[in-house]
Order: sequence, then structure tokens, then C-alpha cells
Amino acid sequence: MARYTGPVCKICRREGIKLFLKGERCFTPKCAVDPSRKPYPPGQHAQRRRKMSEYGLQLREKQKARFIYGILERQFRRHFEEAQRRPGSTGENLLRILEMRLDNVVFRLGFADSRAQARQLVTHGHITVDGRKVDIPSYETKVGQVIGVHPRSRQNAYFTGLQEVLKHRAVPAWLSLDANAMTGRILSAPTRADIDSNIQEHLIVEYYSR
Repeated sequence: MARYTGPVCKICRREGIKLFLKGERCFTPKCAVDPSRKPYPPGQHAQRRRKMSEYGLQLREKQKARFIYGILERQFRRHFEEAQRRPGSTGENLLRILEMRLDNVVFRLGFADSRAQARQLVTHGHITVDGRKVDIPSYETKVGQVIGVHPRSRQNAYFTGLQEVLKHRAVPAWLSLDANAMTGRILSAPTRADIDSNIQEHLIVEYYSR
């Protein structure tokens, strides 16, 4: 399955909540899920949809998580299988794996306005892990690692303007940010309370456990 390249605001309307796929736009009245705009999903027959089945709820929750983190189905399934192998709650393990992906950490540190932009920064070689360039968005970071902007990239117009913004950016408790050095450190693995994504992970577990 190819990566979705259509209008991402339709995805938010389909799910009925903000998935913050467009960065700063999601915080303005231009957001497609703004109450003053169309309060129903996209599509010709969206306004007269039937009540969703239990399977439909599970599927939509899985799709919502995929779109939030920008992951294709096969890769998402691999993350779920890895979460099953680890001790503890499968749902929480899955969210922890998703949060520890390099593209998500770059987004959480404020180096990008959206996960899609963070993925682009990583693939273009602008991000380092412990001083070494890593261009794989799905790279799973570990506690203690330092994520930073590549020294050559800091002269880029985007990053020179970003440095001042980072000084006023709040990051999750499991991360620390050094705005001047444009680096961030992973202090600990995120707990469920640290993850603000509006995802009901038990529905995803039920979907794959059918």
C-alpha cells in the first residue's frame, strides 16, 4: 500500500477529532475540524451514515493511530507484533514504540511542526543520534541518546530561524531540550500518562486479536 498523499484535513474530519497533521494550521480557525466549519465527515453520504459496528470502531482506532504517526499498515503491524513480544501491556508497549521512533522524537522536541515534516528532516539527513547522522524515520531511539541537528544543517535558513523558537518550546517530561545547542536527550521511556495522543489502544489490541 502506498503512502497517503491526499488532503490530510479530510482524515481529521473522518475521525472527528484533530490529529494535528498540518502543524500550526491545526491551531487556527482554518482547521477542518473547527466547530464553525463542516461538523460531519467527508463524502457524499457522510451526513447519513449508520451506527458503527464494534469491528468498525476497532478499525477506525487503528487507522487513526496509523495516520497520527504517519505509518503504513505493514510497518504498523510489525510494531504491534514487537509490542506483543515485550513484557507488560501490549497497548502501552505499542504506544511507547511509536513515541520512541526517531521522526516522532524530532517532532516532540519541536524541530518540526508536524510528524510529516519531521520525517522529511530525518530522510534529508538533517538529524543526528549521538552525533551520527541517521536518515531512517522508523529508527527506534533509546534512553540516554542525544538527538540533534546536524552541524552542517544549522546554517540552513529553516534552522537559524528555529533556534529562537525552541527557547520558548515546552517538551514532554521524558525529554530534555537544549535550545542553544539544538539537541535533545531522551531521559526515560514515555509512560502512558506522558503520551497525549487521543488513542484508545485497547481497541487496536482487540482489532489485531480477532
